[in-house]
Amino acid sequence: MSEHFAKKWEAKRDEGESFSKTIHNTIQPPAPLKTQLDFACRKLDLQISKLDQANERFTQKDKTLFAKIVDAYTKHDSAHANIYSTELAEIRKMSKLIMNSRLALDQVALRIRTVSELGDVVSALGPCVGVLRSVSTGLGGVLPEAEGELGDIGNMLSGLMFEAGSSSGMSLNFDNVNEDASKILSEAATVAEQRVSANFPDLPPGMPGATNKSKA
Repeated sequence: MSEHFAKKWEAKRDEGESFSKTIHNTIQPPAPLKTQLDFACRKLDLQISKLDQANERFTQKDKTLFAKIVDAYTKHDSAHANIYSTELAEIRKMSKLIMNSRLALDQVALRIRTVSELGDVVSALGPCVGVLRSVSTGLGGVLPEAEGELGDIGNMLSGLMFEAGSSSGMSLNFDNVNEDASKILSEAATVAEQRVSANFPDLPPGMPGATNKSKA
């Protein structure tokens, strides 16, 4: 880490700053990078908590609908069983999306906390920004408020990343950034699929949304 970036990390004013910049910073001093990263982590933790709450709501809806399906199924009321099954399939899609997003945000928060320890801002934040943008877009139809919040966090990290890059002289390899972001999203999707399969009971055979295992 360069001397200039080390000073920037601890929010110390460089001796070579121009007079006008010194006046500006005196009036409105920029927050230290570490402080801004810690702030981003707190905002992420809040969004993760909201996703947990949303997931709990969907889990309760799942249990209620599943009970209705079983009741209709035992009464040979196939019409209502199919209606409930279709609704349940949509609920489970949203549950998987929320779980997927939560796992991805966990990885982003972990990377940011690692950055605050190592100071490796540029290479670590690039994939985080890509993941946040993808998760933000995915949640737009389920949790619109989360889309805006995650977009703001992504913009904040983008600014910090380019500020750190210009201060330290580090360049960003976008191929590596996109590859790392894809890995994070792929791993989160795989784990989310496993958890949904493990947490939710299978639908009766023949119902909309029934898995291959339940059909078998």
